[in-house]
Amino acid sequence: MFPIRDHNPSGRTPYVTYMLMAANIGIFLSYLGIMNDVRAMNTFWIDWAMIPARLSAGDGFYTLVTSMFLHGGVLHLAGNMLFLWIFGDNIEDAFGHWRYLMFYLACGIIAALSQYAIEPLTTIPTVGASGAIAGVMGAYLLLFPKAKVDILIIIVVIFKILPIPAWIILAVWFGMQFIGGIGASADEGGVAYWAHAGGFVAGLVLALPFWLRRGGPAFWRRTHGHPPHPEARYRLVESRIPKVPRR
Repeated sequence: MFPIRDHNPSGRTPYVTYMLMAANIGIFLSYLGIMNDVRAMNTFWIDWAMIPARLSAGDGFYTLVTSMFLHGGVLHLAGNMLFLWIFGDNIEDAFGHWRYLMFYLACGIIAALSQYAIEPLTTIPTVGASGAIAGVMGAYLLLFPKAKVDILIIIVVIFKILPIPAWIILAVWFGMQFIGGIGASADEGGVAYWAHAGGFVAGLVLALPFWLRRGGPAFWRRTHGHPPHPEARYRLVESRIPKVPRR
């Protein structure tokens, strides 16, 4: 079960979201050619990934920013860009371009620091935009909890697209990060659960002043928990694949 699109187009072109997606994809392509070279990749991660033990030694603080533009593989990148594409445009529309960019970077830095705080002496590199994108998702949960998001449900050979309120998918996602982080060890590698959880909480907190300035609960009553634009409606197009009737 994962989101594939929302029903909430933004009111203006999300230039910063597109720029962030282009930056992440472009940077990934720039080192794709050395990904099969273990020695070269280790050197690359040491230079640009966030390594908690390095921060504890008082070095590499710039990696709090650079690490959020690096990814460990195509699926890692694709998943993050999908979530950014779904949730980023509406938050950029609400905050404005430059404020949204500062918000995104702040959430990414706080996410990296959250992972650092859990195990400050580990030498496992941390990379990915997911902490910053988790902040975008946290802001989305606060501002537009009832916006419709289409999720794709896959059960063996059954594929179904189901629209659900954003708060459900976002709350479930956050719960999975929190539960996954309990007992997980960064020294084993894998998913940076606490970076995700920290970024999500940071997004909620940083979006709180925006929500309060617009009336808090009164903002929800005015917008009904949706972005202030007409909802997009999708229809399924009949497949052109010919049907063969059973005899």
